[in-house]
Amino acid sequence: MFAVRIHGRGGQGAVTAAELLSVAAFDEGRHAQAFPTFGSERTGAPVVSFCRIDDLPIRLREPIAHPDALVVQDPTLLHQVDLFAGLGDDGYLLVNTGRSVADLVEHAGIGDVVHRLRPDRVATVPATEIAREQLGRPLPNAALLGGLAALTGQVSLRAVCDAIQDRFPGEVGAGNVRAAEAAHRHVRATSARTTRA
Repeated sequence: MFAVRIHGRGGQGAVTAAELLSVAAFDEGRHAQAFPTFGSERTGAPVVSFCRIDDLPIRLREPIAHPDALVVQDPTLLHQVDLFAGLGDDGYLLVNTGRSVADLVEHAGIGDVVHRLRPDRVATVPATEIAREQLGRPLPNAALLGGLAALTGQVSLRAVCDAIQDRFPGEVGAGNVRAAEAAHRHVRATSARTTRA
């Protein structure tokens, strides 16, 4: 089983991102589930969403305490909550920021986490900026899914794009697909991992 925890803020689409990831996995013939948990019901409040992917039926329903991958939609959360709880040394970390991993280590105080992970399993992607370019709006979730597909190889970029287009028809979907593709290229260019196209 591959477990993903997505940390964001209300209004950023962490819930949508987990749902789209589960649809992408399901469309590739795997079992998947996605669900959120909310701290407080206000715009800007921290939100955590979860997605499990497996080749077998998934019976678990509790929140993911030990994720295989951690996605951080808002880098300001790096200082506000214990994001890294349960992330093992073999985990993946994807952070939405224009900063490099080295810059985050130096300025965000997450060196202890980053240094225990394999270098090819840690990446940053300017998902918000990519979304602004492709959609005209700062909605990073589709771009982050493209980046996550490149980093982990758990779902293909094609499956992510198909899930996006199914959920968002027309130009909104096309813009989100472009954002996912751009983020996928970015992560592949900055990561040593070779993944499924």
